Amino acid sequence: MSIYHLYRSGIHEATIECTEDVLFLCRRNVEENNWEEKRILEMEEAEKIEKMYHIHPIKVYQRLPELRGIFQPNLQIVHTSYGAIYQKHEEEQNLWVERERQFPLDIVMIEQEPVAFISPARENCHVLVKAGFESYTPVKLWEEDVSPAQYGINHLGNFRVKMRDGIHLATDVWLPKELEQAVPVIFVRTPYGRLAYEKMYTNYIQCGYGLVIQDTRGRQDSEGEWIPMTAEMEDGDDSLNWIAAQDWCDGNIGMIGASYGGYVQWAAAASGNPYLRALVSIVTAGSAFMDIPRKGGTLVSGMLAWAFAMAEKEFKPENMLRSDWEDIVKMRPLKDIPKKVLGQDIPFWSEWMEHAHEDRFWQRVNWSLHKDAIQAPALIVSGWYDDNGMGTTEALDIVADYKQQDKRVILGPWMHNLNTTRDIHGVPLGNNALRYDLDYKFQQWFDYKLKGINNQIADDPTVQYYITGENKWTSAHSWLPEQVEWQNLYLSSGGKNAASNGEGELCFDDQIHEGYDEYVYDPEQPAPHLIDISENECGVPADYQEVEKRKDVLVYSTEALQESITVAGDLIVKLYAASSAQDTDWIVRLTDVDPKGRSIKLTDGVLRARYRNGFDHEELLESNKVEAYTIRTGKFAHTFKVGHRIRFTVTSSADQFIFPNHNTGQDLATDTEMKKALQKIYHRQSERSHIQLPVIKM
Repeated sequence: MSIYHLYRSGIHEATIECTEDVLFLCRRNVEENNWEEKRILEMEEAEKIEKMYHIHPIKVYQRLPELRGIFQPNLQIVHTSYGAIYQKHEEEQNLWVERERQFPLDIVMIEQEPVAFISPARENCHVLVKAGFESYTPVKLWEEDVSPAQYGINHLGNFRVKMRDGIHLATDVWLPKELEQAVPVIFVRTPYGRLAYEKMYTNYIQCGYGLVIQDTRGRQDSEGEWIPMTAEMEDGDDSLNWIAAQDWCDGNIGMIGASYGGYVQWAAAASGNPYLRALVSIVTAGSAFMDIPRKGGTLVSGMLAWAFAMAEKEFKPENMLRSDWEDIVKMRPLKDIPKKVLGQDIPFWSEWMEHAHEDRFWQRVNWSLHKDAIQAPALIVSGWYDDNGMGTTEALDIVADYKQQDKRVILGPWMHNLNTTRDIHGVPLGNNALRYDLDYKFQQWFDYKLKGINNQIADDPTVQYYITGENKWTSAHSWLPEQVEWQNLYLSSGGKNAASNGEGELCFDDQIHEGYDEYVYDPEQPAPHLIDISENECGVPADYQEVEKRKDVLVYSTEALQESITVAGDLIVKLYAASSAQDTDWIVRLTDVDPKGRSIKLTDGVLRARYRNGFDHEELLESNKVEAYTIRTGKFAHTFKVGHRIRFTVTSSADQFIFPNHNTGQDLATDTEMKKALQKIYHRQSERSHIQLPVIKM
């Protein structure tokens, strides 16, 4: 008989006994902090375990004989009979990591025996390990330096917490069962249904924290109207005050959450609430015109999947899964899309359609405008391919002036569903791309800031980030890294006809090739942005070499590099451009071109021309007049290797990412007319288009 232990975030939650004929399961009763009776593990329960832990115990046991035979020491890659692909980790010789799968199941091999299975994710790391081999897994991290998991769980109940305007928000409270004194509290606010998050965060209760989870206004069981983001500052402030006033709270409150669950943290912090003492901000959403839904003044079509899922009071993720997105994004006018597709209006979509520029409606939800009020120490986690990445950029700008002990930053090669795959849309990352210690860092941060425990995170580097291309983790004292030196890369036609659509040059020298490059932008034939809207991931990398062959995409490339170049930060793009239209869009993209011609997107940026001088007002274009545009892209860190080329492209559309500009200057919410536009990008003495590249100098 073999015995395996199942862990979530370092806590032993189940024991599985394996005999030749049957598997037995013994689960921890987390409420009572004791163990249930052993019972036969049936397939139905194993599937429930897989849904929560991304580990299927019965399948793992059935595959053990095959796994014992295929992971040979002389191999670097292994294909299983059931379709899994494994590579040997370069630094951890006992570790084999799964490729080309979301929520991979990594394997620890000791003397040809698979002794542990590890599945990392965004909020929890899960481990199934043969008893006695915990030291070979992330479980060993939790043995010291964090609050021990020693308490049961008491569900205090559901409370209707009253906001300042009389609206009541559904709020559940859990406390450590054996503790009678007041405790620090972890507070979670979500529009996706509070009870869906209980299991994800029970580890904090077991470690001596109170847990409070609340439905945001107008969602699930909370009262009020659901207009995303509009009341989160006030509601967060009122809720924090309510928690702090309870006799079970010691006055120290931390918040954790991802995406919208990150946004509500910064909104609450923007209120200046004194009880908010720690944030764990994961892929946070930001302000409307920096992030979504009005990124760069455009309207992000890629978030329609999210809008459809949020159309009713209860979160409906099944509404995101459609095969007709390509047709939906072509429907006009935009304000009528929900009615045409779902048969009903979406109130918040209709409200958004009424506010084309950053007026008081959008300013109200912009937490970045309240920098002076935001004081809460923050652990910030995001990825290079996070479609809410500009929200994290705003958060990083907020904490730039924080003391070192009040900020920690982890930036990885991850999309919005962070830390869940090593291969994104055919783009392979390093075997070390995923981390097993994110949940451990979250626990350390709360212990450090809410309990005053002087643990290892106090000595961690301020910033840890991953460099793609090299596929390595490194650190810095700040973001931007202190080693950054800005260098200009200039656009030119490379001696070609100034009106040519052929590939131009991108060069570090300041040699001037007088002229411009031009293309015709047709909003009825927009250039592709390579995403799947149903995936609800708009920032993923992909190979754009075919897109770059289009006549409405200007392409500028360096020569093949003679020396590698490492870049870390966000690009600042300075375009001098003219359009025949009254309004248009500029889409810029940076890619790495390998010797085989693959052009992999690293980052991009967008700007609607009418907002070139600020999102708070509109200035339509004068036909064919040269205007200056400054575009800030998403952040990244990447090494361009010897033989590769740096490529920069300019176009005016990104189909399925943003709704195409009609070029009419009219309100896109109601406009149905479309016009072609002649676009010109200049690179002459007086108008020298270029990008500012944050180069790491060693």
